[in-house]
Amino acid sequence: MQGLIAILLALLVLAALAVSASRKLLPAVIIFMSYSLVMSMVWMLLQAPDLAITEAAVGAGITSVLLFIALKRIRELERDLIESEEEIHASPALSEQEEQSDV
Repeated sequence: MQGLIAILLALLVLAALAVSASRKLLPAVIIFMSYSLVMSMVWMLLQAPDLAITEAAVGAGITSVLLFIALKRIRELERDLIESEEEIHASPALSEQEEQSDV
């Protein structure tokens, strides 16, 4: 029993390090979700089922869903920003062409 708890705690440390070292958001969210699931198992082994259920529901469930929604929103904002930058860079070229055609 103590060995299993030690292994799970080592996995928690590795997951925490992996999240902080991750350069991409999607893998970080997935690792965070696995961290919460491992923590839920630790709570079960420590005979705290109420904490285990809460950790699984809130940590791995609701929080992960909110992080995925935020990640989707960030990607939409990045796409909109790129499109608006392309329009800004294209606008002077169009106005110069219009001026040349008027002459």
